[in-house]
Amino acid sequence: MSRLIKKTSQKAGLPPGTLVHIGERKAGKVRITIIDYDEFNLEETEASTIEECFPYKDKPTTTWINIDGIHKTEVIERIGQQFNLHPLLQEDIVNTGQRPKMEDFGDCLFLVLKMLSYADENHKIEAEQVSLILGPNFVISFQEREGDIFDTIRERIRKGKGRIRKTGADYLAYMLIDAIVDNYFIVLETLGEEIEDIEAELASNPTTKMLHKIRTLKNEMLFLRKSLWPLREVVSGLQRGESSLIQQSTQVYLRDVYDHTIQIIDTVETFRDMLSGMLDIYLSSVSNKMNEVMKVLTIFASIFIPLTFVVGIYGMNFEFMPELKWHWGYPVVLIVMATIATTLAIYFKRKKWL
Repeated sequence: MSRLIKKTSQKAGLPPGTLVHIGERKAGKVRITIIDYDEFNLEETEASTIEECFPYKDKPTTTWINIDGIHKTEVIERIGQQFNLHPLLQEDIVNTGQRPKMEDFGDCLFLVLKMLSYADENHKIEAEQVSLILGPNFVISFQEREGDIFDTIRERIRKGKGRIRKTGADYLAYMLIDAIVDNYFIVLETLGEEIEDIEAELASNPTTKMLHKIRTLKNEMLFLRKSLWPLREVVSGLQRGESSLIQQSTQVYLRDVYDHTIQIIDTVETFRDMLSGMLDIYLSSVSNKMNEVMKVLTIFASIFIPLTFVVGIYGMNFEFMPELKWHWGYPVVLIVMATIATTLAIYFKRKKWL
């Protein structure tokens, strides 16, 4: 539940725009990397202070500033002052409970996305908030921790592959969004394999452990849905071309990202339906097993009821019971009881109850 609802009580009573980090507490330093490029030149450096980023604001080249670690609010505040970022925008950066969204501040676009990964050790989806600020000639990305899925983009910039070195900051922002969305396919592929394994096992041997797996996967689908549905609105707003920061040539690529987003949402909804069906199958299997047990017990009870009746009669202590004096009374009663049991068993067999 902590992944779905972040604790925001520490912000209660504070004025709007107050920078309070909400999320997993970090103690490490903030890592700042800068990649500045155009078609012919490339500069890549790791900044030791946030002030080293300031000269890139007005450069004609395209600059990508990546900040790993948002727990130090003074860093966010300093870069916000230099790049004229709205206080509410800065507040949203340090609040990791944000839903995916896009806000147009005129001179920049602010995007909040969720970068997902699948943890094999606990079979859960881990989410990291990624905030992107798109300006006329720069992109600033904020991540909660070091390590991401953008290494392929960095390599393309270094080697000058494709259009990325020939286009502006809007195309770089598209590449980052596309990498995040494409990574969802990897997560879904892993989840799909788990669902297939459970489905195969469910048909042969439904167990309580399997029920736990199904419920866990249903919670993961709920978490995925919470991250994906708002993402569709974000990409839709970008590809409609309402901002002057997005060039017409980039909108074509954003439409492709939108199509991928719809495909991912459809896959998530399909998985949710499959898991709901699997839960119904599990409950039906358990119910059928219980019915089989009850049927066997009922048959045994039906066979022993008349035998109990016979034994009950001859267990009474009345004085005038002529059968009690018969020499062959005991074996006759046993034969009668055996005949009754055999007849009932044959009858149940013909009825296919056995």
